[in-house]
Amino acid sequence: MPLYRSMMLISKAAEEVEDAGRTLPRSIMYSVYLNGAMGFLMAVTMCFCLGDLATIVDTPTGYPFIQVFYNATGSYTATNILVTIFIINLTACDISVLATASRQLWSFARDKGVPFSGWFAQVSPTMHVPVRATAASVAITCLVSLINIGSTTALNALVSLGVAAGISSYYISIACLIWRRLAGAPLPPRRWSLGRYGLAINIASLCFLTPIWFFVFWPLATPVEPSSMNWAVVIYGGVIIWSLVYYSIWGRHVYVGPVTVVKRD
Repeated sequence: MPLYRSMMLISKAAEEVEDAGRTLPRSIMYSVYLNGAMGFLMAVTMCFCLGDLATIVDTPTGYPFIQVFYNATGSYTATNILVTIFIINLTACDISVLATASRQLWSFARDKGVPFSGWFAQVSPTMHVPVRATAASVAITCLVSLINIGSTTALNALVSLGVAAGISSYYISIACLIWRRLAGAPLPPRRWSLGRYGLAINIASLCFLTPIWFFVFWPLATPVEPSSMNWAVVIYGGVIIWSLVYYSIWGRHVYVGPVTVVKRD
């Protein structure tokens, strides 16, 4: 997940980076190497320090990772320090994700791809940031976090939905690229390329993403009951249907595709 999140954050900063066509792909590759190596070391270390699995699952803290820290250190002080570091890193990551979500909302609103596009697309003339899109992202995030108070099932569905939606965006992009390569259609100009291995890497990516996308909608246990059901598939289908209806009624008349050149007034 950290590897996936790092690539997502980098890719969404395209419009705020100089020479994005070359800088962003290189940054994504560097993040894959760095986070992949650190993730592998972390996974190996955790496997060796897990301790008794039953104790971790039934931990009185309610958070298995805290119990793993305690089993590895045997010290409450060391456990608190490690948890504090984890919280600080997670907070920094959440701020980055929030900034990413607000920029994504703003860019889509600028292209007239969402309702109330004119309002969301406004950029503050003094701070030079999309304040309205940022405020909307903060408000929606706070409202979604309150769902956990009433229903953990609904929150788990939204978490699964976020993963499925992100994978879907990558899946569609890679599939379209493979289709154009196989059809012999010209690709858009680019500053960075995977070279002759590009098609093989694209196909391998789809093979890797397919089972993940398929199983992310499944419930975690059987027998399946309303409280244990993964309702992400219902929300996912509902969002797609709503999006198609919105596009057919209104969006297709105003949406003209991604803007390639932006000029500051």
